[in-house]
Amino acid sequence: MPDPPGDKVLVTGALGQIGTDLVQALRERHGSDAVIASDIRESAGNSSVEGGPFVILDVLDTDGISSICQSEGVGTIYHLAALLSAVGERDPDLCRRINVGGTISVLEAAKECNLRVYSPSSIAVFGPDSPKHATQDSPLNPTTVYGETKVTGEALAREYLERFNVDTRGIRYPGLISYKAPAGGGTTDYAVEIFHAALNEGHYQCFVRPDTRLPMLYIDDAINATLSLMDSSEDDLGESRVGYNIPCLSFSAGELVDAISDRVQGFTCDFVPDVRQEYADSWPDSIDGSLAEEEWDWTPKYDLASLVDEMLRGISGR
Repeated sequence: MPDPPGDKVLVTGALGQIGTDLVQALRERHGSDAVIASDIRESAGNSSVEGGPFVILDVLDTDGISSICQSEGVGTIYHLAALLSAVGERDPDLCRRINVGGTISVLEAAKECNLRVYSPSSIAVFGPDSPKHATQDSPLNPTTVYGETKVTGEALAREYLERFNVDTRGIRYPGLISYKAPAGGGTTDYAVEIFHAALNEGHYQCFVRPDTRLPMLYIDDAINATLSLMDSSEDDLGESRVGYNIPCLSFSAGELVDAISDRVQGFTCDFVPDVRQEYADSWPDSIDGSLAEEEWDWTPKYDLASLVDEMLRGISGR
């Protein structure tokens, strides 16, 4: 593939949970003017993206994406715009249109403009037939529309890599925990909401059972993993480059409650499972991220204790 037309970065879905932190990290690394944040809605109130260029951008608009990349000298797109699991299941057609259609638009623009593309996947690609400790090559038969769109996204990224030599890369994110942006409509949102409820109300009603165990990661580790993958030489990356499992934590909702209770006096939690319990039950309890560790030498920094400490500190402003 020819050299990209420039060294600027475009981030789609910049106002979301991942985008808020990633834009900040990229601007610290490349400079504020070199990172163009974009979303379909205005950025008012999001200080992380207001510190540099911001554009309104519909990810279904291939020509619009190409135009920005060509005029601004963009060389890399971090494509984060998507509907998450719980929201996506309520409107399957919209979920498919945004998640699949948006990925096609970005990949088409990348083919036209010679861009590198980071397009994340998710542990939602796994289904009930996957082992509870999912390996890199476990079957991908999700029962959610969101999971289906992520399987399709991996297939599209591989197709554009192999047919058009577009440098595509991705990580199967576990549940991500962050305090800088609100939860975005995913099944693992309880692991974010619970911290705010603990500090503000002293009580939380959790929508999954206490024994629900899922792969999780603190947002700083997720951002570090993302940048590490994009920094890696293509020679180091194997067949899984479009959807790596990565090393991460695995804890139950009950264990998270216990860890918060140890630090927030009087905190209580009720467990009232809703439909999101079904989505959680279809996913693995943990994932094997050893291939990412072997191929591009990445491991997380935060364990459950340090994650809880950072969340409480960040929300309370200590």
